Order: sequence, then C-alpha cells, then structure tokens
Amino acid sequence: MNIEKIGVIGAGQMGNGIAHVCALAGRSVKLSDVSRDSLEAALATIDGNLARQVGSGRISEDDRTAALKRITTVETLESLADSDLVIESAVEDEDVKRRILIDLCPHLKAETIVATNTSSISITRLAAITDRPGRFMGIHFMNPVPVMELVELIRGIATEDDIFNLVRTFIGELGKTVAIAEDFPAFMVNRILLPMINEAIYTLYEGVGTVEAIDTAMRLGANHPMGPLQLADFIGLDTCLSIMQVLYEGLADTKYRPCPLLVKYVEAGWLGRKVGRGFYDYRGEHPVPTR
Repeated sequence: MNIEKIGVIGAGQMGNGIAHVCALAGRSVKLSDVSRDSLEAALATIDGNLARQVGSGRISEDDRTAALKRITTVETLESLADSDLVIESAVEDEDVKRRILIDLCPHLKAETIVATNTSSISITRLAAITDRPGRFMGIHFMNPVPVMELVELIRGIATEDDIFNLVRTFIGELGKTVAIAEDFPAFMVNRILLPMINEAIYTLYEGVGTVEAIDTAMRLGANHPMGPLQLADFIGLDTCLSIMQVLYEGLADTKYRPCPLLVKYVEAGWLGRKVGRGFYDYRGEHPVPTR
C-alpha cells in the first residue's frame, strides 16, 4: 500500500500546516472543516507560507503552484472516503475527537489508515472507539508544521507493525525526522515542555517575576528562542491547559496540577495570539505584557 491520498480534518493552525507539507511532498490532500470561512482562511495561510518558502529559496515558484493545486477543501467527512490516510487535527478535546472518529470511520474504505494529531491524549483509548484499532496511530506534528522538523509517532496497543512502519516511511518522505514515543500522557515533547510552561506561569502567579522578566530570563539565561509565556501564547492557553489536565489526570501526580492563573486566563477567553490577548496583548503595534 502507498500513501498517496491524504485527508486532513480540521483547517486550523495544525491542520493547514499538515496539508501544506503533504501537498508539497507530492500528495493529493483533501482538507476538511465544517466552516467554509476556516477553509478559506487555511488556503490563504498555506499560500502565504508557501510564498515565504519561495522567498527564502527553499522551494521554487513551480513547487508552490503545484502544491496549491494538490489541495482540495471539503466540508463533509464523506468526502474523505477515498483517502489512504486520514489525519484528525481538531481541537485538543477528547470528546470532540471521539465524535469525529465515530462519524468518520463508516465512510472509509477498509484499508484506510486513521491517525490523530493529538499532542497528549491516549492513542489506545481513541483507537478503541474506531472500527480499525490496528490501523490507527498517533502522528504528532510540531507547530508550526512547515518549519518544525520533528514528528512524534505513537502506536496504540493494537497498532499493527506494518501500519506503523508504513507511516514512519511516509513521514520521512515529508522531510521530517521521526521520534518514537510510547503511549503515555502527553508523550515526550509535551511531557517535558508543558510542565516547564506551567512552572513559568506559577512563577508569574506567585509574583517571583513579571511576564517580561520571566521571558527575558529564559531567552537569555537558558538560550531559549522565545520565553515560556510567549510560547504559551503561541501554542494557545486552552491547549496548554488541556495538556496539563491530561498529565494531571493521567499520571495522578500533583506536580502536574495546572496553575490557577492559567485556568483564569482560559476562563477569561484570553487564549493567546489567536484571539489577540493572553500573557501579552497583541492588539497594538507591539505585544504588551498583561501582567
């Protein structure tokens, strides 16, 4: 079996990035979302990101044109029926993902592989509600997908060896580097990264430092490309909270307790860059710390 036709569910930041790299690698892509506005915004984002790659000399203008032609937008899961691989990339909410997977599978051919781009949720648990747990696995792309080189691959307890190996080869053909993680809460990258971000929020919550001081300290003191609070805004504070809740509930260790200040920001709807306000206010010419 060759993986040539890709379905991507969810046209948000992760979904449009996955569609971008798959199309650039010569695959036919159907990008699905219930919102036509989201699909149009995704195509505009992909076009812009491809243009930046042309400008930097990474790809040619012909590559850009060909990649855009390989992407089709659809609004129903039935439209993904002929896919060789479908990657679910909806919000990091298990109930939402379960509903999508339950609705999706009856429309697919028997040999279609189904994957989730979850950054924290149990692959085995999601696989169990599908009709093909042996052909289900986790493919966790990093954000932003066109830029980041790593992809975490996670097999559920039922994932078949040949399926895992086929997907591993496919990810290599996208030009990505594979890291294999076991199916434990938040896998590897977020198991390490999110507690650091959560601790930075506790540092702010307890008054040890300001937003600007904490981010400056970690950029210059630990040589991080961006501070942890800036990074939290980039990821999305709702996503950060969801991952911390998965860690806290899945590992039953108080060291993973989400910071109350993170909870408060999410309750306020201050979710980071995507809404214009989080630990920084992005509505002006330059980001301004909110605390």
